[in-house]
Amino acid sequence: MRLLLPLILLCSLLACQPSENQEASSASAAEVQKPLTVYLVRHAEKANSPEDPGLTEAGKERAEVLAHMLSSTGIRQVYSSDYARTRETAVPVAVTLGLETQLYDPRNLAPFAEQLLEAGGAHLVVGHSNTTPQLVELLGGTPGTAITEAEYDRLYILSVAANKEVNTQLLRFGKPYSPAE
Repeated sequence: MRLLLPLILLCSLLACQPSENQEASSASAAEVQKPLTVYLVRHAEKANSPEDPGLTEAGKERAEVLAHMLSSTGIRQVYSSDYARTRETAVPVAVTLGLETQLYDPRNLAPFAEQLLEAGGAHLVVGHSNTTPQLVELLGGTPGTAITEAEYDRLYILSVAANKEVNTQLLRFGKPYSPAE
């Protein structure tokens, strides 16, 4: 029995140690991207007000259209910058999905992009004409042309697969913007 005890202990220790294949498998698992889908929009039509404008009636309608469009997408987080126009664009989606809107800093997009990439899952990000394309690019997507001041109807759908392949789609939603509104 005395001779068997050291042999049993040695076998136990060896069984607890990961093999080279297990270590390689763990390393490659860390390199795999969690599947990610990010819906990115610029805020809807804003009022002409000097400080932190909210949405116009057309903007509120567009936000409702967005909520309807995204109601069955599996979004688990809704993000907005801390401006009235972006929060008001995000709220109908968040309410429809039973979520709270989380704030992010549009002046510090790189860490936010990393946070989204690490989280995986489905998210909505409401931003601005300059930050939305920038975030698309930071996530590895293709933003296309610059968003003009009169454009409120872009919806980017950015998907990152487990193999880190990125696909960017650009859709238009709601009524085309009319400066007369």
